[in-house]
Amino acid sequence: MADDKVLAAQKWVNATYANIPGYAKCPEDGRTGWSTMFSLTMALQAELGMAPLMASFGPGTLSELAKRGDIGPNESNVNIKKIVEHALFCKGYWGGDGTGSYGAATDKSVRNLKNDAGVDASNGLVPPKIFKALLSMDAYVSITGGTDTVREVQRWLNSRYVNRSSFFIGPADGVYSRDVQKSLMKAIQYELGIPDEQATGAFGPGTQDGLRKHVVKEGDSGIFVQLFSAACVFNSPVVTPDSNIMTTFRGTFDAKLTEWVKAFQSFSELGASGVGDYGTWAQLLVSTGDPNRSTAACDTRFRITRSRGDALYKAGYRHVGRYLFDPPGSTLDKNIKDGELEDIFASGLSVFPIYQDNARRLVDFTFEQGFNHALNAHSCAESYGFNRGTVIYFAVDYDATADEIASNIVPYFQGVQAGLANKGMRYVHGVYGSRNVCTQVSKNAGARYSFVSGMSWGFSGNLGFPLPPNWAFNQIREFKFSAGSDAFDLDNDAHRAGSDTGQNSIHQVVDPASAFVKNLETVYPLAMQFTNTGSGDPNQLTMEYGRHIAYRGATWISLLGLMHTDFIEFADSHGASVLKEFKDLVTGYSIGAEHLLAAANGHYIKPQSESDIRTVGAGDIAGWAGDLITLYAEWRRDIKAYPSGHAYCDAKFAKMGVTSTFGFNDLIEDADGYLIARRVQRGGQLLDVVREHYGMGERDAGALTRFRDYFEQRFGGNTDYVVTMARSVLLLDYDLIIAVGRTKLIYDIAGKNAPLPSDLPDAVLNDFCRGFADGLHDRALQEANAKGA
Repeated sequence: MADDKVLAAQKWVNATYANIPGYAKCPEDGRTGWSTMFSLTMALQAELGMAPLMASFGPGTLSELAKRGDIGPNESNVNIKKIVEHALFCKGYWGGDGTGSYGAATDKSVRNLKNDAGVDASNGLVPPKIFKALLSMDAYVSITGGTDTVREVQRWLNSRYVNRSSFFIGPADGVYSRDVQKSLMKAIQYELGIPDEQATGAFGPGTQDGLRKHVVKEGDSGIFVQLFSAACVFNSPVVTPDSNIMTTFRGTFDAKLTEWVKAFQSFSELGASGVGDYGTWAQLLVSTGDPNRSTAACDTRFRITRSRGDALYKAGYRHVGRYLFDPPGSTLDKNIKDGELEDIFASGLSVFPIYQDNARRLVDFTFEQGFNHALNAHSCAESYGFNRGTVIYFAVDYDATADEIASNIVPYFQGVQAGLANKGMRYVHGVYGSRNVCTQVSKNAGARYSFVSGMSWGFSGNLGFPLPPNWAFNQIREFKFSAGSDAFDLDNDAHRAGSDTGQNSIHQVVDPASAFVKNLETVYPLAMQFTNTGSGDPNQLTMEYGRHIAYRGATWISLLGLMHTDFIEFADSHGASVLKEFKDLVTGYSIGAEHLLAAANGHYIKPQSESDIRTVGAGDIAGWAGDLITLYAEWRRDIKAYPSGHAYCDAKFAKMGVTSTFGFNDLIEDADGYLIARRVQRGGQLLDVVREHYGMGERDAGALTRFRDYFEQRFGGNTDYVVTMARSVLLLDYDLIIAVGRTKLIYDIAGKNAPLPSDLPDAVLNDFCRGFADGLHDRALQEANAKGA
């Protein structure tokens, strides 16, 4: 939205300096951006008598300002005071009357900005470093996605180090970023005794040697505990399958910090000692971590012969990355050779395949190229005999910026998704790239696992970003591996236990969702046997059995009625068991069988209205609607970081690698549960329907188009319907049981002071519901594009 005061600033600076040589005009659109800040910076340089004008606030500008002294009401140059006032407006503060009077309003706003940034606000003067901060795009209040814990550290860093010559005021917006990472590194260097002029923020030998001497552990206190805990805050949360483990900024290493450190070390594949040793410091601060630590994985462009494989195994390696394809014109000859896989397997190693076709420039990444590369990767992998479900890592081998990731990289991987789906999803896509590339592609284009290019520690996408939650491999060092007289280039890759292990065989028949099907092959015949001697519906009995441990109790009884406990006892006595999860070979993710069957059970016995699809009932509450209520509660709990409900859904709803009560797995389970129940309602037998739904051998298997079919069948393929239905879930009061259960869920998650949906203005609630609708539509659209490609 355009701002009148920003527009006034843009008009003034362009009109005043348009004829100054080197000045670049900014757009007059009322929107703050770098172009406006650059124009104000060049205006300041002109007033300081500098030439040529530069679109940056560098050492020269800072030096000239220092000669002039702090800027305030007594400044003789009215235009410099106007620049201060207009810059304040552009940063969201009230700058005064814009005439250069530098009155009480300007003084107050400067104090507010200083206080927000964490520096001394005892006066309203603008020293050089504050002027530099004014003319940046850094924010000094929390922004969307920011947290109070990160902001506390940001303000502390600014407060403690603002007077160091090489330190500049960083953002205080609650978001960990490249600049914040650099500020922390400089702070560590100052405390290690490195001179200001040598404190560059790089993780060099001096910093490394210093940190080896500063191990911190439980019971310690002081500045290095503060710096260590700051690094821990920046790497929070540690994402586990069950929760996000957070920490706070502190000056004493207590038991809670020990607990967090152990979780971080486990996540990062370090020894879980709970001690802040050098390896942990390094892992917190740089994308390689300690590059000299031992690893279980590696990758190379060179052929792995039997002798090389044996040498790698003896050296402790268990997984090796090799390339599926060598582009035409390449001189690297890096693709897997005939017989090589057999040699690798015979050495006791597994292989994780990598696909790279150039992938070193922005122009290499479009949806169409992603689609075509997926087709070629499928063909190559199939020709080598890679088994169904193999993860193929598609490479982004350059430092893609955040804007480039959004404009090209994510669409490329959406094309990869579509291409693999076009071939029946025999293979699953992973991503190779910087931390930010991997995180964004995983969230927005469904990469199952990440292969992080951590060795490129200087990449902007590796600075200020934690390891992606779904990391499987992290490339940390390149070296020459020697096996006797044989030597070849090798990259060391850290490997995360429990993630992708690659493949140790080829040409094997893989039964999709076999664990789930086999479980039902035990339970369903027992249900048939039970109904032959008694009563009941074998489909319903099987669904009830699958959910009876995790989804039972008063709430579920009120929604769906009493379960047939006599059948549960009968099934238990005949060797049946409840399956917790199974692997979905469409996505490679583990699906919760209990939640899926609970959703199916709800939709089966409480089917949707055939007269009006928008009517929400108990069957929906057992699936998507119940998950939406808990997502609403999480939004209200996290409201400070996400004032917009739509932004919250964009960040948390059905995103891979993000812990949420309505995560990606939940949406799969809701969709599959609904679609399976719908087909059973129409006369299918549950066991047959499940086999067909996960029958990956056919391009029309239900799981391939689950989101598209779910969106069309349950929501009428209409986002406005979704908004209406979401509002109904959150507001309906005609069903007392649902209304009471909804309130309890919200209070349990967000606290008893959280506003209920009925307390919110319509526009605010609609924004949240529209975010859910748009997210659901986007998932459906991706599948529709893949199917039609």
